Amino acid sequence: MSDDPRLQTDPSPDGGLEARLASVRSGISDAARAAGRPADDLTLVVVTKFHPASLVRELAALGVTDVGENRHQEAQAKAAELADLPLTWHFVGQLQSKKARQVRRYAHVVQSLDRGSVVDAFAPTEAEPAPRVVDGFVQVNLTDDPGRGGVQPDDVEAMVDRVLATGTIRLRGVMAVAPLDEEPRAAFARLRTISERVVALAPDATDISAGMSGDYAEAVLEGATHLRIGTAITGNRPVAP
Repeated sequence: MSDDPRLQTDPSPDGGLEARLASVRSGISDAARAAGRPADDLTLVVVTKFHPASLVRELAALGVTDVGENRHQEAQAKAAELADLPLTWHFVGQLQSKKARQVRRYAHVVQSLDRGSVVDAFAPTEAEPAPRVVDGFVQVNLTDDPGRGGVQPDDVEAMVDRVLATGTIRLRGVMAVAPLDEEPRAAFARLRTISERVVALAPDATDISAGMSGDYAEAVLEGATHLRIGTAITGNRPVAP
């Protein structure tokens, strides 16, 4: 998943971590109410890229159960350090096929299935004939730039078939980032239509991961079930190492 510059520039609400988390939770409840949906239908995934494991521990103490990470090395280290906590780890960054099996060891959910080689890397092998099953989302590219992460909309069905064939990925649905040059709700409406196509092939794959710090309310209005929110909760990211 490519970083969204809106996450880098949106000011964080005043107050500490607890206040920011409470503000976002309130905003999610308001968005759900506006959409005529129960807030319990929404999963908040707090993205903690570049933040220390100690911040994740603070979030867990405040009731956060789902954590998102973009980079394998960082995610692996945090998951190991925080193995005593009942957290669900979401890998939301672009994944290299050669790292897929390592990611499977700690991640419960991989939200960035965007290439056939990545999906194939989760398949059983002679060395690992019965690997751990992970939940997965097909990442969709909603832009006209083929260099951005995600499957082109016309190729989604083929990717879904490939995921289903692995037997080691439980397909949950689709994921996307709204383009910077498009009104977010319009982009999420297109994703919702793509989701309907996926459900026609895989009836249980009803989830939609969409919406970040700057546009989660629009995502909720278009059926998002998973919201990937970082800086609005964690504050500005530390400088990348």
